This record gives sequence, C-alpha cells and structure tokens, in this order.
Amino acid sequence: MRYQKRLAYAGTKNLLPSRPMEPSIRAGIITVSDRAAAGEYQDLGGPALRRECERHGWAVLAEAVVPDEVARIQEAIRSFGTQGCSLILTTGGTGIAGRDVTPEAIRGLMRVELPGFGEVMRMESMKLTKNAILSRGLAAVVDRALVIALPGKPQGAVDCLGFVAGALEHGVKLAQHVATSC
Repeated sequence: MRYQKRLAYAGTKNLLPSRPMEPSIRAGIITVSDRAAAGEYQDLGGPALRRECERHGWAVLAEAVVPDEVARIQEAIRSFGTQGCSLILTTGGTGIAGRDVTPEAIRGLMRVELPGFGEVMRMESMKLTKNAILSRGLAAVVDRALVIALPGKPQGAVDCLGFVAGALEHGVKLAQHVATSC
C-alpha cells in the first residue's frame, strides 16, 4: 500500500494511506430502442450519457441496448442493480408512440416514484422545445437504485440529466439506505 505524507498543521504529523477516490455514483446506462437493439441504428444516447457521467466523475459499471419491451427493460434494470449500479439511466422510450414503454417498465418495478424529477425535466426542457410536454420522463427507486428515464435524443438526455444532477448524490444515498442529512 502506498502512503502519502500530508502537510503537518499545528505541529501534527499525519501519514495517511493514499487511496484512489471512490466515485460518488456508480451508474448503469440502458438505451431503449428497437432499431439500435437490432443493429439498424447506431446508439448515440448511451455514449452521450457515458461522457456526461464521466464528466461528473461517476463510474459507469454497465451499459446495455435493449428493445422497447417491458420485460427486457426490467431485466436490464434488475441486472444493473445486482451489479452494484446505484444510479441507472435509461434513454429512449419516454414518448407517446405505441412502442414507448420505458415508464411502464420502471413503474412495474419501483418502490417509490419521485415526481419532482419528471416535473423539472419537462419544465426546463420546455424552454428548449415545446415538444417536451410530450415526454414521460420520470425517476423512481427500484430496489436500492435510483432509476431515471431520460429522452431518447442524445442532447435531450444529457440536458435532462443536467437539470437534475444536483439532487443525484443525495438521492442515490437515500436509495442506498445511507444515512445522510438534507
């Protein structure tokens, strides 16, 4: 184990082990798209979210591309939670088209929904596009993970994540049953 000497203050001498910084959030990213899952369309939303997670200093532990099917979305969410993801981001399937079922998949697993996330994402997105009112983005606690359903468009997903990022560390801690103060 490496040791790093800390600066001594007020006559104290401290030698503390040097440990890599543990990321505050361990994320999983699920792209929900029939075409991307079939290889007909390049997934752009997942990589955009990965870059944004890395920009925040969060570790991305798992990524998947699944079709717009409730069972497959739920399977990926459960799997990522089991792998230790404390934040699970989905991109896609939040609109009103017939195959858009991401909110239903999440609601089928959730312990509690967090309506403020969807409200803020829609409110802030309305400043960018009037079509944001059609989005069904949401957040919920599934097992011990915070799950957020983001839009399928890469920039929309990154923007919406940015609108709620300030509450994520605290939200993840609560979902993980970590004692924390407001």
